[in-house]
Amino acid sequence: MSFHTGKLLLCYLLLLLARLPAQAQTAPKLIPAHDPVLAQQNGTYYMFCTGNGIAVWSSKDRKNWQPEKPVFATAPAWAVRAIPGFKGHIWAPDISFHNGEYALFYSVSAFGKNTSAIGLVTNKTLDPASKDFRWIDHGRVLQSVPGRDMWNAIDPNLIRDEAGRPWLSFGSFWEGIKLVQFRPDLTGPAQPEQWLTLARRPRNPQLNDSLPGDGAIEAPFIFRKNGYYYLFTSFDYCCRGPQSTYKIMVGRSKILTGPYLDQAGKPLEQGGGTQVLAGDQNWFGLGHNSVYTFDNTDYLVFHGYDAADKGRPKLRIEPLTWDATGWPVVRP
Repeated sequence: MSFHTGKLLLCYLLLLLARLPAQAQTAPKLIPAHDPVLAQQNGTYYMFCTGNGIAVWSSKDRKNWQPEKPVFATAPAWAVRAIPGFKGHIWAPDISFHNGEYALFYSVSAFGKNTSAIGLVTNKTLDPASKDFRWIDHGRVLQSVPGRDMWNAIDPNLIRDEAGRPWLSFGSFWEGIKLVQFRPDLTGPAQPEQWLTLARRPRNPQLNDSLPGDGAIEAPFIFRKNGYYYLFTSFDYCCRGPQSTYKIMVGRSKILTGPYLDQAGKPLEQGGGTQVLAGDQNWFGLGHNSVYTFDNTDYLVFHGYDAADKGRPKLRIEPLTWDATGWPVVRP
């Protein structure tokens, strides 16, 4: 090949690249994430997820992400006292905004036990450069105790009803997904306390209440759309790399407190659930999702165990549409 021929070929290749769609040239980088949630402020997206001190990332386009400082520089003192062996690895945060303030719930737990608690931290802004940026920890708002509770105080999600009253859904294994109304300041359950079970899976009745059992359901997220409350949960097992079997399930109700039914009409409280998304040869498992509307488009945010990277968890964001009967559809 002559010099001039090679130069012409190079110019032709550069011209082809220039004509490629922008998305093909700037494919999103898959970043590590487990139990991701999102918030948008002033054109910037902030992602919070499981990690030491609660991991935080920021992005302008939901494709290119930059790490930020964690929410906690050191482990919350109350959590160290409450959870034996806890050293600062915080699970499954939940972010929401109301009346000028961001509320970030978070989970601390002993793995595989319901020695667990949910805490609350608040901030006026998510922008670390703002003079108002300061996380204020309000400590424990909910706790589960082995031998006392048949539920697990992790995986919180805040939802407000039509009257603006806050409700917290949460739960993992044991007797499933719970819901309780919270006080307006979000620092604990409203009085008198009313505990509801929204979803559960069959559990071996011979097991004592110190064991999670085999009813693998967790990670609730409630999203209101077109007159329904949609309860998303995750079935089966997370956190096992290539052996992860996580899948995203859903049911819906006209009333926040339920009952929630799947597409076949089976109550989620009786083990029902319609599958939204499951793993395949590229992703061993998909789960612990959240749902948001950005710029008039709904998105499903979740993590997947990446087969191309030894099953490590990565952030996934996919457009969420709705079929003719109002059920969520994801086409990655």
